Amino acid sequence: MLASAGRLLEAGGGAGCAGRVLEAGGVGAGCASRPVLEQVTTRWGMLIIAALIHGPHRFSRLRGRVEGISQKMLSQHLKALVRANLVHREVEPTVPPQVTYSLTPLGESLSVPLTGLLSWFGAHTAELLAEPGAPGVGSAASSVAAAS
Repeated sequence: MLASAGRLLEAGGGAGCAGRVLEAGGVGAGCASRPVLEQVTTRWGMLIIAALIHGPHRFSRLRGRVEGISQKMLSQHLKALVRANLVHREVEPTVPPQVTYSLTPLGESLSVPLTGLLSWFGAHTAELLAEPGAPGVGSAASSVAAAS
């Protein structure tokens, strides 16, 4: 696992100051990508992007797909994702205006690693929620370390 992260860096996948996380150099407060990284990796940012993977949604439909999010939080996160060029906001000139949200090409490119991350969480939920030291806990980490 760690070896594959190293290959990603060698291939240029970790370019820029955000890539320094993988190089164990940390990401300073002045890193230009840090605000976007923080916005996308919130629970709401990830879930909004994941919901939009399935295609364009109007605000109310999107709110229904992202269970538990308030109207205010959805609005704030959508605005931030639009500013980050990950989500496209299209307003149809009707009365009242109809607004549709969809992933931009940049957002679509993020959907691939995001889907992998969400799949990882799904595959490891039991381990993540188990008490430390419980049977089977850490076995995935041990097998990953052994494979590296």
